[in-house]
Amino acid sequence: MSDPAHLATPAEERRALIVLLSVIFLMIAGFGLVIPLLPFFAKAFNAPAWQVTLLFSAFSFGQFLGEPFWGRLSDRIGRKPVLIITIAAVALSYAALAFAPNIAAAFAIRFVTGLFAGNISTLQGAMADITPPEKRAARMGLMGAAFSAGFTTGPAIGGLLAQPSRGALGFQLPLLVAAGFAIASTLAVVIFVRESRPDPANHRPHRPRIEGLKEALAHVVIGRILAISFIVVIGFAGIEATYGLWTQARFGWGPRQIGLAFMMIGLLGAFCQGWLSGRLVRRYGEARTLTGGLVFMGIGLVVQGISPVWPVAILGFACVCLGQSICFPNLTTLISHAAPPDRQGEMLGLNMSGMALARIGGPVFAGWLFSSVAPGAPFASAALLILPGLFFAAQVRQRVHALA
Repeated sequence: MSDPAHLATPAEERRALIVLLSVIFLMIAGFGLVIPLLPFFAKAFNAPAWQVTLLFSAFSFGQFLGEPFWGRLSDRIGRKPVLIITIAAVALSYAALAFAPNIAAAFAIRFVTGLFAGNISTLQGAMADITPPEKRAARMGLMGAAFSAGFTTGPAIGGLLAQPSRGALGFQLPLLVAAGFAIASTLAVVIFVRESRPDPANHRPHRPRIEGLKEALAHVVIGRILAISFIVVIGFAGIEATYGLWTQARFGWGPRQIGLAFMMIGLLGAFCQGWLSGRLVRRYGEARTLTGGLVFMGIGLVVQGISPVWPVAILGFACVCLGQSICFPNLTTLISHAAPPDRQGEMLGLNMSGMALARIGGPVFAGWLFSSVAPGAPFASAALLILPGLFFAAQVRQRVHALA
């Protein structure tokens, strides 16, 4: 990849895009393979529900610390070296998790995994680097489609390879396959990715993280986007952490059914982000499309929470996926438009860090709701959190309209 100013032909720009999307697909396929299996992996160590959700929180705590660091470092030294370091470390952590002797070791490994997996803002920065401003909404949608395609492939493979009857040993093979995906992604970066960071001569001096956070929160658009991301992800992360437990309690599902469900939803997400999102943005704009995505997420969460049979639950899951697919790419696009070119990695990193912070508390709270209130309580909580998200989205729409 290279800076847009140095892309001599549309063919070079297209090749850079294909390479980056391939790297994202391989990385997320490994991540998606692991996520649906974690509740069953933890239960193989006889972990109660609150410890199951802590596996998700440990990862998110590491990601919270890693995102702004890797984002700022990629602004300074380049996207490529940061991607090589982080993805290679994730591969090692998946292999280590396959041989975790107990739940305490699994917590520590998940924290380290999150620390190095906090590179999403670096990937987003690389995408913004190679994309002209007028194409960013569509390209972020393609990036989301690559994420969804990875989530389609990973869970299906994980569900087929897992053998929960063997206890923790039954999860070694899928975890090692996840490590293989990360290794393939690392090699793709080493061999094919060209540096895309803007000219370092134009980069501003390093500044404390708190100054960047103050600037982001004071910004009329970025500050509200950060609020939406944080609020909505608290609820969504809780659903993600308890979904395996909920489907097992409600419908008697195991890893295979969970993997197939994620595969189906991943296909829908790839379609929505790769084709639908860009068209909606061209017609309605990023801010209005963001609002529509939040509405669909709220409807889907309510349908899932009250679903009497699994087909209705899948319908609700599909609505959530549709809403997320047209919501989250536009959060990223709005930040990339509002941030200065040499601060994009930092601002996108702050957004991902805020989302990671939400993923620390969200699973813990959802685990408590699941165990102490009702299995469906996390869905009700997540649906209620959509309301303040809609309030901030309305403010973003007003500010974007006023700045246009």
